[in-house]
Amino acid sequence: MRQPEMQIVTGGAGFIGSNLVRALIDRGCDDVVVVDDLSDGHKFVNIADLPIADYLDKDEFVRLLAANQAFAKGVTRILHQGACSSTTEWDGRFMMANNYSYSKTLLHYCLDQNIPFLYASSAAVYGSSQEFVEDPLFENPLNVYGYSKIQFDRYVRRVAADADNQVVGLRYFNVYGPREQHKGSMASVTFHFNQQILDAGEAHLFAGTDSYADGEQLRDFVYVDDVCDVILWFLDHPGVSGIFNVGTGSAQSFNEVAHAVIKWHGRGKIAYVPLPEHLLGVYQSYTQANLTLLRKTGCDVEFRAVEDGVKHYLDHIGQGQPHR
Repeated sequence: MRQPEMQIVTGGAGFIGSNLVRALIDRGCDDVVVVDDLSDGHKFVNIADLPIADYLDKDEFVRLLAANQAFAKGVTRILHQGACSSTTEWDGRFMMANNYSYSKTLLHYCLDQNIPFLYASSAAVYGSSQEFVEDPLFENPLNVYGYSKIQFDRYVRRVAADADNQVVGLRYFNVYGPREQHKGSMASVTFHFNQQILDAGEAHLFAGTDSYADGEQLRDFVYVDDVCDVILWFLDHPGVSGIFNVGTGSAQSFNEVAHAVIKWHGRGKIAYVPLPEHLLGVYQSYTQANLTLLRKTGCDVEFRAVEDGVKHYLDHIGQGQPHR
């Protein structure tokens, strides 16, 4: 019996991964297979409403690729969104095994089979840099998560520079949107501000750091649907490879995010709290994606500003659709 074709989304029960699965299914794809680790079973809600073709544990998936030729030949592309994304995780052995070694295994499979490999990198690779250009000159991670991502980008540049198949790394900036509730402290500030307004009517922002005034630290906040549109654009342009920033190209303050949440609720205020001790020296006070390389590919995805993205996000929550 012939193995059916499969589009693999690793991390497919996670935040960006589940939104990507939804976007593919909305396109009419009926061959989407989610690969993830559901040790945290709370993530099931992110895919419960999605008619996926199959679900596989991340370790089982690698075993099947290695041991089952019929299964492996059914894989048509791997959209690798799975990772430990905690910027406060300092278990380097775990981080490198999960984010680096696992990614290398999937990359080499795609190179061997000549199928597309699109993977999630991160703006964390830039760390303390004030320039956010896809160039080693500006890559200076501040934590082991950022290091795991930059090391894999370096590996891709070395072994896949002239690959025949499509290999795309996407450096996500501060992504926010539906299906992130399982992320806890790593959920977006939009998620946390919304919960804080609901719980106590007060959004908590960091006081001034690195010469920035209270709440005026700047990040490139990008809505998850726009991120998915970029991924879909690359799927439609299989001849384009490389490592690219994915952000709006505009930095906005945490105050602007909080005010957008407060405006949506029609109530609430802002309180400023000290930067936690564990973030001292490892906190990015400013990010802004340089989109020059992305735009040179012809990618014309429009990115919404915080005011529009926050409204879209909270409108769904307000309609009783917290995960969509």
